[in-house]
Amino acid sequence: MSRSRAALAAFFAVAGANHFVNPRSYEAIVPPAIADRKRETVVVSGVAEIVGGLAVLHPASRRFGRWWLLGLLLAVFPANVHMAVSPEQVPGLDLRKIPRWALWARLPLQPLAMLWVWRATRRR
Repeated sequence: MSRSRAALAAFFAVAGANHFVNPRSYEAIVPPAIADRKRETVVVSGVAEIVGGLAVLHPASRRFGRWWLLGLLLAVFPANVHMAVSPEQVPGLDLRKIPRWALWARLPLQPLAMLWVWRATRRR
């Protein structure tokens, strides 16, 4: 197994588990359109990250894991945009500690994460 694939699996598994350790930080960035389902959204996205991370480990589920994680990254992108556009609507976000430019700088990381998923899950 490649180191990149193992790191990808670990990254998503840990990130998914963090949804259950620190749910409030994830609930805070749920966009207003689905704010009435914050808790469910955080649980589902946490489970989805764990499932995707584990799926890329086995050759039989790797292709599924690739598409699962790519879809997941696409699905959570609106939350990152919401945080960059309307940081004042994110409870607990301290713009004295996290500059506004950093919220915008996160946005290009999403396509880079998608590229990582794609490359790490190629056959080898």
